[in-house]
Amino acid sequence: MDKRIFESLEIDNIKDMLEKTGKLYGDNIAYKIRKPGIGINPENAKDENNYITFTHKQVRRMVDALGTKLIDMGLKDKRIAVIGENRYEWEIAYLSIVCGTGIVVPLDKSLTEPELKSLIKKSEVEAIFCSEKYVETLEKIKRSEQGKLKHLISMDLDIHRKGVYSQKELIEDGNKLLDKGDRRFLDEKIDAEKMSIMLFTSGTTSAPKAVALSHKNICANLMDIGSVLDVQSNDTLLSVLPIHHVFECTVGFLFSLYKGAKTVFCDGLRHITSNLKEYKVTVMACVPAIYERIFFMIRKNLAKQGKLETILENEEKYKSQPIEKRKEIFKEIHDLLGGEIKLFISGAAALEKTIEEKYRILGFNLVQGYGLTETSPVVAVGSNRFHKIGSIGKSCPSVETKIVNANSEGVGELIVKGPSVMLGYYGNKKATNAVLKDGWFYTGDLAKIDEEGYIFICGRKKSVIVLKNGKNIFPEEIENLINRIEGVTESFIYGKQRTEDKDDIKINVRIVIDKDVVKNAYKVETDEEIRKAISDKIKEINKTMPNYKAIRGMTLTEEPLIKTTTNKIKREENLKAIEKENKN
Repeated sequence: MDKRIFESLEIDNIKDMLEKTGKLYGDNIAYKIRKPGIGINPENAKDENNYITFTHKQVRRMVDALGTKLIDMGLKDKRIAVIGENRYEWEIAYLSIVCGTGIVVPLDKSLTEPELKSLIKKSEVEAIFCSEKYVETLEKIKRSEQGKLKHLISMDLDIHRKGVYSQKELIEDGNKLLDKGDRRFLDEKIDAEKMSIMLFTSGTTSAPKAVALSHKNICANLMDIGSVLDVQSNDTLLSVLPIHHVFECTVGFLFSLYKGAKTVFCDGLRHITSNLKEYKVTVMACVPAIYERIFFMIRKNLAKQGKLETILENEEKYKSQPIEKRKEIFKEIHDLLGGEIKLFISGAAALEKTIEEKYRILGFNLVQGYGLTETSPVVAVGSNRFHKIGSIGKSCPSVETKIVNANSEGVGELIVKGPSVMLGYYGNKKATNAVLKDGWFYTGDLAKIDEEGYIFICGRKKSVIVLKNGKNIFPEEIENLINRIEGVTESFIYGKQRTEDKDDIKINVRIVIDKDVVKNAYKVETDEEIRKAISDKIKEINKTMPNYKAIRGMTLTEEPLIKTTTNKIKREENLKAIEKENKN
């Protein structure tokens, strides 16, 4: 059965995408940005003078100008990095590099100086676009003799400063070159098959690896997403996740340009609901933690107003109605988020099933997607037509998926084949050969696929705890149950060897709590009372599970777990931290 729901524009490469969509949507607004000095307030929307806008036509002219100037600076075929917060200048820089200049290297803005130095050296970057706050660190790295870094380009400077270029000035210079007939960038042919993007994995279980992606990889993914998700040129997308991450880069930034839509930028996690209202956002791609936060904020709001009980009754009463009907019934809740939401996409981690179900009961079209840096990224995504609670949907139209080495329950490793699968890990043949076999990419994720083709992710292969009796425990499954406990912000399940039997393992959990919420929820005060309240909840969870899955040890903390910038738990680092604590 064809999984395509919508027609998607055929594109050969990202430059081709910009040219074709520029002709189709040139006059549409591509970016809407609040002017400096204007406070964060949904009321701003009443006056368009509070904003700066750029059309798709203007964006493409800036890309052409900057790309032309970069070639003029001798950066043709060089590696150029981009680092900074989500902003339109970041996106213009990325496009100007990848569409005819050289190889783009997006970097994580949360990297420490040693990490940044290491990745710049590893990727052989010769120039870097950055927000002003990174300039001092990058100047130090540039002065070191270890790397090739020659040029720093600030996204914030209006004019050139000693040793630092201004991106704005480079665009102005590029425009002059274009006006004089310089076509070096415009006429550059793109080889869609070769490495044009170098992305570093977040390293949840190992050191970061450099993923080599091509135009073909990204464009295949854009066409796939466009064929299954209802995103159109009149939509407004809120950019929230770190833009260097392939999920945001493809599904947020590039997909918005591909559809001729409008992008607006989030002012920070605590401002998401204000941003959704102010910009009348219709589409957002985000991580489960954000959707959970929004959900509980709504619940709290309704409880304060004394409306929660009625809403809960209506949820039960109308849950079988079509989603559009539920959207009307729960209009008051939709209005809390701007009233225009038509699609929420959750990715980068597993969304708790009850949260997904509640959103959909309230009339929000919330779907789960799944992907990896190595797959550009989307492997599968749900839609209104293809949707099951708890599933990541069906594989994308051009992607093949299957399960290998399945157990008696049908759970095995998910492997993937298709045009969006990476070229390999740059400079690491051994790591490439370990995951790419006969054209199939071995994801390292355990999953099962039902008879209708819906994929259900069970957990990371490396994080599975194998007991003495051969039973497998997926930490994520138990963590989802624990995270439902009021006052628990996150949890980490791990196996601990029994003292009396080194071959046997007992299940332990590290639980991060919000002490004030716990005190209020369970009417407790002392640490001992807090521990007992949470312990009682763990005992309740144990009763719902087979005995071999039962949690036998628990530690409480208020310190957050060690995570990646997209909120994935770094399992190895957390385990090391726990072992270190236990030794002290």
